Amino acid sequence: MSRFSNLGHRLYQGEVSFDFVGRRKLWYSISGVIVLVAAIGLAMGLHLGIEFKGGSVYTVAKPGLTVSQAQEKADQVVSSHPLVQSTDNGKIRIQVSTEEPKSSDEVRSQLAEKIGVPLDTVEAQVIGPSWGKQISNKALTGLIIFMILVTAYLAIAFEWRMAVAALVALIHDLLITIGVYALVGFEVTPGTVIGFLTILGYSLYDTVVVFDTVKENTKGLTKQNKLTYSEAANAGLNQTLVRSLNTTVVALLPVAALLFIGGGILGAGTLNDISLALFIGLAAGAYSSICVATPLLAQLKEEQPELKALRKRVLQHRAAAAAKGEVADAVSEGELAEDGQPAGMVGQRGRAAGTSRAKGRPSTKR
Repeated sequence: MSRFSNLGHRLYQGEVSFDFVGRRKLWYSISGVIVLVAAIGLAMGLHLGIEFKGGSVYTVAKPGLTVSQAQEKADQVVSSHPLVQSTDNGKIRIQVSTEEPKSSDEVRSQLAEKIGVPLDTVEAQVIGPSWGKQISNKALTGLIIFMILVTAYLAIAFEWRMAVAALVALIHDLLITIGVYALVGFEVTPGTVIGFLTILGYSLYDTVVVFDTVKENTKGLTKQNKLTYSEAANAGLNQTLVRSLNTTVVALLPVAALLFIGGGILGAGTLNDISLALFIGLAAGAYSSICVATPLLAQLKEEQPELKALRKRVLQHRAAAAAKGEVADAVSEGELAEDGQPAGMVGQRGRAAGTSRAKGRPSTKR
């Protein structure tokens, strides 16, 4: 753990740096493949819950009744394959689609007889397709409003390029999460929608933290000729890298407990609705803020005329230094001081000076 903490300190000080921005084509390719697989899964169709497509829900309370036993009894009652899950309070939940020809009272009576419980212990709830359509429309409306507000906030607080990069990362995370849901066949419920909105908020938070550091590192960047925008953005990304990883791991641990222990081992199937969305979304959000949002932002910013000119000056400066056999100053983080030199650079210029003295060049200090 101390070695990981030391790595975080070295990343923040610029002593160690991973070139995420420079490898943007690699990250774009990986994201493209993942999104393509998710799109294929989405094209296969989502397994919508009864809240969205309508149907009947029957809740049975019987000590010792397992999901497999209830599934067997339910298959004997209804012709359409029902979905059977255990609830958090120990009851069994049986969902029947609207395609079932039998009435809800008839299904309820036969379930009580097959399972061996009194009729009044079987609770029945009928959900019409129109109500499910309203829920779907409200969920879609909420998602669109969320996206609009996020874009407006980032455009005002930062700039439109950051808003575009963050929005692409959000859509990236949403597509991956929905695609995984379709591939594994998990049921989409209102809890799933809540999970989607939660992960979008988390992804946005992680992206804003990185963008805020990038914004600080690139203040007055055009006043110098040693650092391009992509390099400054990459430095900001490295400064927040360990923080992003720590936040993601801490967030994933309790979600993994819900998904694998609660839903998998203990059989609380209703936990899968929100826990899978959170687990996939949190992981995708951490990846997108590092490998999608910031590289895309740097790519958009590098198209600005003044930053194109900056890149040209930086390359010319380094070429001139190389021609003279000198090592050009290279900085990886920090904002510019009043003299036009990068402030907060720990080690870079000192190492360059030390390199010159090691080669036999006299120091000006006495």
